[in-house]
Amino acid sequence: MHTIGSLGKITDIIDGCSDNPSRFLGPHPVEGSGNHKSAAVRAYLPGKEQAWLFHPGHGQSTPMKMIHPAGLFEVMCPMDGVTEKGQYQLRVDGGSGQMKTLHDPYAFPSYFTGFDLHLLGEGKHWNSYDKMGAHLRTVNGVSGVNFAVWAPNAKAVSVVGDFNDWDARSHQMNRIGSSGIWELFIPGMAAGEKYKYRVRQADRAVDKCDPYGFAAEMPPRTASVVADLTTHKWNDQAWMEQRANEDQLAKPMSVYEVHLGSWQRNLEEEHGWFNYRYLAHELVKYCKAQNHTHIELMPVSEHPFTGSWGYQTVGYYAITSRYGTPEDFMYFVDYCHQNGLAVILDWVPAHFPKDDHGLRRFDGSALYEHDDPRRGEHPDWGTLIFNYGRNEVRNFLVSNALFLFDKYHIDGLRVDAVASMLYLDYSREGDNWLPNEYGGRENLEAIGFLKEFNEQSHLQHPGVLTIAEESTAWGGVSRPTFDGGLGFSMKWNMGWMNDTLRYMRKDPIYRKHHHGELTFSLIYAFTENFVLPLSHDEVVHGKGALLDQMPGDMWQRFANLRLLYSYMWTHPGKKLIFMGDEIAQWNEWNLEAGLQWDLLEWESHQGMQKLISDLNAMLVHEPALHEVDFEGSGFDWIDCNDWQNSTISYVRKGKNPEDFVVVVCNFTPNSREDYRMGVPMPGVYKEVFNSDNARYAGSDVINTDEFHSDNIAWNGREQSIQFRLPPLATVVLKRVSQ
Repeated sequence: MHTIGSLGKITDIIDGCSDNPSRFLGPHPVEGSGNHKSAAVRAYLPGKEQAWLFHPGHGQSTPMKMIHPAGLFEVMCPMDGVTEKGQYQLRVDGGSGQMKTLHDPYAFPSYFTGFDLHLLGEGKHWNSYDKMGAHLRTVNGVSGVNFAVWAPNAKAVSVVGDFNDWDARSHQMNRIGSSGIWELFIPGMAAGEKYKYRVRQADRAVDKCDPYGFAAEMPPRTASVVADLTTHKWNDQAWMEQRANEDQLAKPMSVYEVHLGSWQRNLEEEHGWFNYRYLAHELVKYCKAQNHTHIELMPVSEHPFTGSWGYQTVGYYAITSRYGTPEDFMYFVDYCHQNGLAVILDWVPAHFPKDDHGLRRFDGSALYEHDDPRRGEHPDWGTLIFNYGRNEVRNFLVSNALFLFDKYHIDGLRVDAVASMLYLDYSREGDNWLPNEYGGRENLEAIGFLKEFNEQSHLQHPGVLTIAEESTAWGGVSRPTFDGGLGFSMKWNMGWMNDTLRYMRKDPIYRKHHHGELTFSLIYAFTENFVLPLSHDEVVHGKGALLDQMPGDMWQRFANLRLLYSYMWTHPGKKLIFMGDEIAQWNEWNLEAGLQWDLLEWESHQGMQKLISDLNAMLVHEPALHEVDFEGSGFDWIDCNDWQNSTISYVRKGKNPEDFVVVVCNFTPNSREDYRMGVPMPGVYKEVFNSDNARYAGSDVINTDEFHSDNIAWNGREQSIQFRLPPLATVVLKRVSQ
């Protein structure tokens, strides 16, 4: 019979700080006589005074001997198939005379293969989410949950929760070799169980939520929740097949950016939040009426502070419980797809918050972040920066993107704060930064990560979009990695946004002196695949709503905003507006207040909503406005030099150059009854859009008649047309016959 002293660090097990409890607990073969092999089955049942080994096959229980007063038991039995497969059970006194029967968590094999560990160590286990975290499994006929977490510098890790009264001694995890991964299969657990990892660091024990956890408690509670991601039956097969086989860059794209918690407020609920399923129906109905093609959601990954809008994420793999369950969110995406709407998520691999239950110093060391604050902290946001050079960290992030595409059928990720990732001196003054190995300011590790993220996203999920919010002149953001680029599908055009808004805020009388701010974007418009964004960032932090940023009296403010949108929709590039922009909200966005839907009682606000709907319909209907957004062949200036009158005119062309529209924008409040403009081809032209139309609460200076081009040279073209040019408005003309 083995003695306790020969079986390892029994004290560590009793104290709940063993790094490999399976070396002692569970079934262990012992040398016997003859052909009969025996096993010593040991169990640690803190606080229990009696225990039995139960064989379900023949219904017999064998008393176990207490070998330590802390609740350590042992029994000798035959090493048969039941014992080897962990199908025996333990029986203990559950209190009040009730017997409790449970399977032994230390009797089951590891979920990880050697190849898994090799890929994780290399940072190339792209579906690491299938092994890491909490997974429902059935092992040898026994159902339960397999837990796995990466914490290489921890002294010990336990799974704790309501199921074991948060006692770290009950379910101590096993360290898998030198991988840094800790694992334990807990029989009998099911979806819905709350849990955390109690990580014993050098100087303390900290309860951490699961970095790979698929669900979480409603904040401010912070436990992870076991979730089954296989219950939803998807009905978007046709959408997914079509997405993979289409050129997304040549399709119309009008994005409606949404913060789910404030788009509509639920006055019957404490926090004012609706469920994903309700929002699916309401948003789809609304976006279809507005003719949007894409919905972009501000981050829905789990975040502790609602006021961060989701940009300070703790649970990268957990869809926020504020609006429902993972299955509820799958329903949301599925319903959007069935109704022809793509779903883009804001994704934040640039930083994470310092909350103690999150990733910060996860195992007592700077595991996910850099140890040196000059590399590891954002001075602006008070958050931490990922160590992109560490294989496991890079794997964690790339796998997270692939997880969202895989499990939730997401159509695209808009990557937040890319500029902060690219530059080591981002927002750092003086010498408060560390150069790269070549002495430069480029973050080579982050660049490598972004390239890998883009390559794997497009390789494994054809048709998805990756979109960079990148505010500098970094070259090739949306160019392929094989061509030296970062590999994004598209990039937000922050230059266009800043220049255009700065121009539009000026009184029209001064605009002629700033004409270059209006035309400058076309100098670089085709250097990247651009999205033109009027996002939430333009209507917060004291900037005011877009309508409030427009100059002039009440009429001019609305006319200027209609002009801004119409110019934006006819400019090369995909389109994005933030919720509330389409109803000309007066107040800047406040997530606690929701949108000012009551403004739609007024004709002027109704008109703006109709304008966006019609612009979207024209964008979809006219190939010239979406097929060639990213090449110079899709755009021609007619006149970009009329600075004295603050007008511009241009041609937008489809893949067929003869499929074109002509656009003219008047940025002054003066109408011109006999405005002449050169046109690309002779023929009959018709007005197909006018932002001054009475339908939009404009002054209705419109062109109802068709007009033949004249053989009068103008703007360097042989043919020209004459028409009414309304004040502060955009007119779109189309050739309807030769």
